[in-house]
Amino acid sequence: MTATDLFQPGATALRRDVHAGRVWTAMAQRVVADTGHVLTLAYRPGVESLAPTTWIASTRTGDQGLRERGLADLAAGTWTLDRCRWTGTTLLSHFLAGEWFSVHCFQDAAGEPLRWYVNFEKPFLRRPGAGIDTLDLCLDLVVTPDLSGHHRKDRQEYAQLRRLGVIDDYHHCQVEQAQGRALTMLDNESGPFAGGRPTWTLDPGPRLAAARTARRRRPRRRPGLAVTAAVPLPVVRWEWRWSRAGQLVG
Repeated sequence: MTATDLFQPGATALRRDVHAGRVWTAMAQRVVADTGHVLTLAYRPGVESLAPTTWIASTRTGDQGLRERGLADLAAGTWTLDRCRWTGTTLLSHFLAGEWFSVHCFQDAAGEPLRWYVNFEKPFLRRPGAGIDTLDLCLDLVVTPDLSGHHRKDRQEYAQLRRLGVIDDYHHCQVEQAQGRALTMLDNESGPFAGGRPTWTLDPGPRLAAARTARRRRPRRRPGLAVTAAVPLPVVRWEWRWSRAGQLVG
């Protein structure tokens, strides 16, 4: 990897969940840091993203049946995307190169940690100048703000993806091993957990300076290739600057 492959602080990186050549979710995030081994991104309330319509409806209504239907759509490749907005929390995310999990710190408006998440997912693939691709495998480790306790979350959804064949034996083995590595990292307070509470916070900005929709192009019909997204993906640009406190200011 060369320096030109790294994302620059303040740039926008589009994090996508991709399955069978199609986009499952897409979220434009702010780059905080990129060492080549660890990519740190930030996400704030009001940012627009793309998600399956069943997922959006389930979030709004609390209907677990819609989430189960959404996973069935994922396995069948029959989902439809729509736009939605992130609300409520600021999210600081750490993606570790080659690892089957990422680490996220949810913070309130004042920058106080609410909880940590270890999200088990496929190792991310870089799209230089654009973002990263991965796939959320629907199993999480929820950790208390002070790192003193944790519990697993969404095991039923993980089991459903196993039954549907989205998570095969190889993926399952990788996730099992990744859980051990994540717990060791948590117990040792190393990696993203080092130092406990993050010292980085996001100011009330940034402002979305401009947004445009990528122009839809008619895909070339080739055997074995699928259309990569059901709707165009947002392309966004942020106005930003660094404060002396290390905060991103809109």
